[in-house]
Amino acid sequence: MRRVVVTGIGVLSALGLNREQFFEGLCAGRSGIAPITAPDCDGLRFPNAAEVKGFGAQNYFEPKAADMLDRFAQFAVVAAREAVAQSGIEWTEERRESCAIVTGSCVGGQSTEDQGFWDLYKLGKPRMHPMSIPKTMANAGASAISLEFGITGPAFTISTACSSSAHAIGLAFQMVRSGMTEVAITGGSEAPFSFGCLKAWEALRVVSPTVCRPFSKDRDGMILGEGAAMLVIESLEHAQARGGKPLAEIAGFGMSSDAHHITQPSAEGAAKAMRLALKDAGVAPQQVGYVNAHGTGTTANDITETAALRLAFGEHANRLAISSTKSMHGHTLGAAGAIEAAATVLAVGSGILPPTIHFRERDPECDLDCIPNVAREVKVECAMSNSFAFGGLNAVLVLRRAV
Repeated sequence: MRRVVVTGIGVLSALGLNREQFFEGLCAGRSGIAPITAPDCDGLRFPNAAEVKGFGAQNYFEPKAADMLDRFAQFAVVAAREAVAQSGIEWTEERRESCAIVTGSCVGGQSTEDQGFWDLYKLGKPRMHPMSIPKTMANAGASAISLEFGITGPAFTISTACSSSAHAIGLAFQMVRSGMTEVAITGGSEAPFSFGCLKAWEALRVVSPTVCRPFSKDRDGMILGEGAAMLVIESLEHAQARGGKPLAEIAGFGMSSDAHHITQPSAEGAAKAMRLALKDAGVAPQQVGYVNAHGTGTTANDITETAALRLAFGEHANRLAISSTKSMHGHTLGAAGAIEAAATVLAVGSGILPPTIHFRERDPECDLDCIPNVAREVKVECAMSNSFAFGGLNAVLVLRRAV
C-alpha cells in the first residue's frame, strides 16, 4: 500500500487565526478560554467558551460570498486556503478532477438555523433567509472548498458527533492510500455558538462553569470551542514528484463503535480503535511516544480514556506522554479531531509536545503522564490522536515523523 503524507495545514482556533499562532499558543500553554462574546448568549449556567477571536468574514470574503456561508463554512474555506498555500500544490485540471474533499462537522450551520427559527417563531417574520438550507447543511464547508479551488473530485462530509473530522481524515487517508486519488483536502469545522445550541449543551450539565482541566482531580467539565483545521494529504510518491515537503506521515487509522451507551464512554471500545489504528500502521505500542488525548475534562471521559490507554498499551502506558489540547482551544465538537490531528503533526515535526494546562491536582484514576502545564521538548517517532464521540463512535489516527 502507498504511504500517505501531510503537506499542508491550516488552522483557525481560539489560539489564533492561523497555523503559526495556533501552535505558538499550544507551546506556550496559553488558554483561549474567555467569557463568551457571541450575541444573545446571556443567562447561561456557564460563562466561558473558546471562541475564534478577531475573525471578520469581510477580511476573507466579498460581502455577497460571506452572506452565502455560515460561520462554520467560512472557517472551513479559510483553513483550506492556508493548508493549500503551505502545500504549494498547483491545481492542474487533472488534479482538480481527482482531488477528494472529505470534511467533518457535528452541527453544521447552527447560527443560521437558530437565527431563522428566532425570526420565524419569536419575531413572527413570514419568511426565513432564502439561503437558509444551503447555509445550514453540514456539507456546506466541503462544497465551499470545492467551489474555492474548482475541485470536481469526490466531496462529502462525515457527521459522527465529536469524531466527525477524525473519521473524515481517516477516510481521506484510506482513499489516498488505496489509489482512489492522489490528493485530498480533509479536516473539519464547527461554529456552535448560537443561543439554542448552547442551551442544549447547558441541559446536559457537562460544561464547566470555569475552565477545562483534563485529567486533574478537580476537573468539572468541558469547555465548548469553535474553529477549523484542514490538511492537504497526498501519496508520498505524488508529493516527491512535485517537490512537496512532507510534514508528517499518516501511518494508520482505526475506528470502532462501543455499542454501550449513547453518552457514557466505554474503555473497551476506545481501546479497540487504538489497537486497530496501531495494527493498521504496523506500529508496535512501544513505538508510540505521544498521545493527543480526547481529554474533555469531564469526570467520565478522562477516567475511561486512561483505562482505555492502559488496555491498548499495557505497561507502555506508563511511559507515554499524553496531553489534552482541549484545555487551551476548547472542545470544538466536529472539528476537534482535525484540530488535534494538526496539533499532533506539528508536535511530531517540531519535537515540542503541548501541555495539558489548568492542571492542579493528580487524580489516582487518571494516573498517566499528562504533561501538566508546561510543554516538553521530546522528539517522538510516532504519535496518536484520539477522538471519541457521543453515540460511542471512536476514531484514532497514528502519525509518524516525516523522514
